[in-house]
Amino acid sequence: MERSTRGAMAARSWLLLLLGLAGVLHVHGQCAPDSTGFVSIDCGQPEQAGRYVDAATKLPYVPDGAYTDAGANHNISPEYIKPTSSKRYLNVRSFPGVARSCYTLPSTVARGSKYLLRATFMYGNYDGLSRLPVFDLHLGVNFWRTMNITTADKPQLAEIIAVVPDESVQVCLVDTGSGTPFISALDLRPVRDTLYPQANATQALVLVDRTNLGLSGAAIVRYPEDPYDRVWIPWSEIDSNEWTEISTPEKVKELADPRFNAPSAVMQTAITPRNGSRSASSRTIELSWDAAPNHAYPDPGVIGIVYFAELEAVAGAAARQFEMAINGKLWSKAPFMPQHLVCDAFFNSEAHRGFGGHYNITLNATANSTLLPTINAAEFFSVVSTANVATESKDVAAMAAIKAKYEVKKNWAGDPCAPKTLVWEGLNCSYAISMPPRITRLNMSFGGLSGAMPSHFTNLKAIKYLDLSYNNFTGSIPNALSELPFLVVLDLTGNQLNGSIPSGLMKRMQDGSLTLRYGKNPNLCSNSASCEHTEKKSKSMLAVYIVVPILATVVIGALALLLLIMRKKQGSKKGSVKPENEASGVHSQSRNGDTHSLLQLDNRRFTYKDLQVMTNNFKTVLGRGGFGSVYDGFLADGTQVAVKLRSESSSQGVREFLTEAQTLTKIHHKNLVSMVGYCKDGEHMALVYEHMSEGNLEDKLRGKIVIVDL
Repeated sequence: MERSTRGAMAARSWLLLLLGLAGVLHVHGQCAPDSTGFVSIDCGQPEQAGRYVDAATKLPYVPDGAYTDAGANHNISPEYIKPTSSKRYLNVRSFPGVARSCYTLPSTVARGSKYLLRATFMYGNYDGLSRLPVFDLHLGVNFWRTMNITTADKPQLAEIIAVVPDESVQVCLVDTGSGTPFISALDLRPVRDTLYPQANATQALVLVDRTNLGLSGAAIVRYPEDPYDRVWIPWSEIDSNEWTEISTPEKVKELADPRFNAPSAVMQTAITPRNGSRSASSRTIELSWDAAPNHAYPDPGVIGIVYFAELEAVAGAAARQFEMAINGKLWSKAPFMPQHLVCDAFFNSEAHRGFGGHYNITLNATANSTLLPTINAAEFFSVVSTANVATESKDVAAMAAIKAKYEVKKNWAGDPCAPKTLVWEGLNCSYAISMPPRITRLNMSFGGLSGAMPSHFTNLKAIKYLDLSYNNFTGSIPNALSELPFLVVLDLTGNQLNGSIPSGLMKRMQDGSLTLRYGKNPNLCSNSASCEHTEKKSKSMLAVYIVVPILATVVIGALALLLLIMRKKQGSKKGSVKPENEASGVHSQSRNGDTHSLLQLDNRRFTYKDLQVMTNNFKTVLGRGGFGSVYDGFLADGTQVAVKLRSESSSQGVREFLTEAQTLTKIHHKNLVSMVGYCKDGEHMALVYEHMSEGNLEDKLRGKIVIVDL
């Protein structure tokens, strides 16, 4: 603030306000007003220290461990500790190495109520660096103010009056790269909803100055004198040559207008110009303030409130009458006459802009006034927007539950999605105009998560991509995941899940609306009809995996030889062969010009398009071999299959392919995988097998279970 040419406010920052002194509070000893809903937090106070009562206000302060899960506690340096220092300034909580750290305070009255929130900062060289930091404060998802810590030995305050729309409100410290954020104390005070109408659902009031104009050396006035624990700072630079101090012991009544109110202890003092001449300069009070611009508000809008009460008995023809102006523009439509021992206020309803945050008020005595202007108190605010919308509350609740269950540290503080520059690690969000952001992607792969999959993930109703791969989840897959309407990719690879894939997920995989990745879950099977308890299978499966490949090799070799002999004998029999292109009934030429006939196959034939559908366009590779790659697939009835697709580089020709296909169609054994069908569609050749969920012999011998080429 700057002193104007005539009687301006002193050039001081009220934010250096309490001076750490407990004994300067002005208290009359009356019964304390109701403090229901007050939250008073000593930041950095060890939990084992417990609560204590502040010596000045008699309000209880508690440690901050219940309100934040980040940061570290520190004591200020001994040279900054004074006998009169308030206890809450002796320690701080700092937040090094993180972009945003937050306190979550309860909305102690009701949703949509109005609160005063106050944060206090006493550096005291707690870190031994003698480096004063600069950082930002946010109220929820909205910018509050920049904290520029300018002194190590005095506390600085930030205060805001705002509507809290939810069940809680977050106060966040944001690292801007100019030193480590820290905090000493944090207060929340409910205020009457009718007070400060300029604070509403879309904007809040950030305090620049709150001054008690009156007796020099007067005490600070706050709770219990002020039922809302507003802090009224005495104007310490009253020039007795310029100003006359007026006071009364009589109680000043509250303003009938419920929108504004100052406590009687503040209204019982006032100032008036000392020079009683009728010259224009001596009949004027001029006060000015400046709201400092910042990176969010280079031209801040400002709100001023001035309080008046006539403290002297005006008799006979005497009159105190004056006009008011803001930055030279007339404020009052008619001359103002303060009422005797009744609080009154003038204010601007809309933010005053266009003057770079400068705010100048002038009180001019009218020609008919026999007494000079007077003023008792003033408040000055800058206006900030609270229109930024927080993330959908159900998404926030789900993420809070996930964070708590798995004790996630990362940068998970504050709102998950807002502002966009501080979105949580591993999240993507959608941002629709005038709608809450929604979480659309969550990646918690390699997160060390264990136990059964909690229901919290199923509460993210807008999620599209959910990656929980390479954790240690156990138990079954929740079928409720299939009810997430927008989920298109679910990655559960590399866990310890068991049982079968739920029918709801299976159905969505079949209709192409969901890609499910579930490999490297050794106890998970895709066909519920074939699922057995792991305990029953463990003793017999190793023998099966050793015997089956040997048996299969012998049987296939013998049958192949037998088929070749039979084919020579029956080569001319009618109906024993079909043209290579079965659909058209014509022969086709191989690349070397030889004509080959197709063997008659009894199994189901698929087209290449069929293969694309059942494998989701060959999405998941189970393994690779000399013939080609093996892909994970599902038939229309939900049966899981393995599709072995011949690669262009394969040395296996059409005849070899058909011979193998026909041989395998004749083999049926409980310990051998069955061939479901084949594809010969132009140059595309493939074999479709029953899915072998337990892996092959090589995997068993090596102790690693994966799905590979059959």
